[in-house]
Amino acid sequence: MVKSEIIAELSEKIHRKIKKSELEKILKIITDTIVNRAKYKTATEIRKFGRFYQKRIMGRSNARNPRTGEKIETKSKISIAFKMSKDLREKINKEGNIN
Repeated sequence: MVKSEIIAELSEKIHRKIKKSELEKILKIITDTIVNRAKYKTATEIRKFGRFYQKRIMGRSNARNPRTGEKIETKSKISIAFKMSKDLREKINKEGNIN
């Protein structure tokens, strides 16, 4: 699902009381808040949904280029991780959406 599909679904669920442009601004504020808080090592928790947090991926000196097989060194980097809540995990597994 892409951002435009999320906005369209939100618009349908609230019976078009809020304009799509306003919903887009709200979604942008939410995503920007999550990113900015993770950028400064602060987790963002949405109760009964999950937690977004900053995760450091350590560099490796013994990595290999899969195409040539030559040894390369990778740098450390920062990523955003998501840990789903117990409620969300139970809801997903209870409905049996496993393929």
